[in-house]
Amino acid sequence: MPEKETFKVTPYEVKGRIDYDRLREQFGTQELTAELREELRTMAGGTLHPLIERGIYYSHRDLSALLREHRNGQRFFLYSGRGPSGPLHLSHLVPFELCQWIQEKFDVPMYIQITDDEKFWARPQLSREETVAWGRENLLDILAVGFDPKRTRVFFDSRSIAALYPLAIRVARRIPYSTVKAVFGFPPSANIGLVFYTALQTVPCFYPSWEAGRSVPCLIPCGIDQDPHFRVTRDIAESLGYPKPALLHSQMVPGLLGEGVMSTTGGAEENALFLNDPPKTVERKLRRAFTGGRSSVEEQRRLGATPEICSIWALWKTRFADTPEKFEQITRDCRSGALLCGDCKGELIERVHGFYRAHEAAREAWKGRAEELIVTAPPHPD
Repeated sequence: MPEKETFKVTPYEVKGRIDYDRLREQFGTQELTAELREELRTMAGGTLHPLIERGIYYSHRDLSALLREHRNGQRFFLYSGRGPSGPLHLSHLVPFELCQWIQEKFDVPMYIQITDDEKFWARPQLSREETVAWGRENLLDILAVGFDPKRTRVFFDSRSIAALYPLAIRVARRIPYSTVKAVFGFPPSANIGLVFYTALQTVPCFYPSWEAGRSVPCLIPCGIDQDPHFRVTRDIAESLGYPKPALLHSQMVPGLLGEGVMSTTGGAEENALFLNDPPKTVERKLRRAFTGGRSSVEEQRRLGATPEICSIWALWKTRFADTPEKFEQITRDCRSGALLCGDCKGELIERVHGFYRAHEAAREAWKGRAEELIVTAPPHPD
């Protein structure tokens, strides 16, 4: 028997071709079953976000319990975040697009954390000025997804520290160094900022409960690579008197070159579509992208292509096939050989250009307004 392919997934590093089912087993998370997807569809008024329907969100922790509480009148809130180290790429939008949909369908608040401190600690090549500047830019891109400003608040870590710190010190006292070292594998050379960071990332999970003086459930849509942070959070939640956050885990969007995932590290420029890429760069990257096609047009017409290994098909699946019928058609025609890779890329390029234009307009509308959402003071005296 061939050995299982090795891969590595942590909040700080993703390597290899990921077996997502095996990763879910390793992390000990629950499968997002067809029954649970249908429950979400019913509660959302009969619709389901494509990210869930097409299996990109595939794993969870305690989602069933959170939905049961919501049906019984216990409203929840959403939390997700971004560590600013450069421009956003399309994969970075995955948690925020789902959060926006849930906010709209379930009428719940959204908390966004911009962790400019963590990226400064984690990336020695970045200056404080760079992480702050990228934090501002990333926040505009996140808000452009369509969040309701009346129900959205932002923790910009270095600017929100007065709001975060009173709760962070309570969290930090509950987390022994041995736990952080075991979960994240920090070497002896790791700076103490990274060791402390899990306490800061935990605060938004509990902040609404702290503010309200009662338990408020939390739902965190995120890439499954971020799950280790929140395993630590869940372990200490009840000792602090707060509910364990529920999580929805997504797979990562594959890289354009057929290697790894879209990322801001490891020579990623040609492997990802960044939101600040100009149109000619977008077209060049997509024209060169790895596909599941055959070596010749004749062979592809005869045998068809393999969409599951194709980076172009992955983009249709994630975002650009706007209806189930469109996605089914793209997949069917790819498999049968009726759709050639060049034609598929050409159609996708037009869709991506349209998406970028709409996103840029929404982003511009947030300039001068994003600052109003940043939390700068604790909800009550400590």
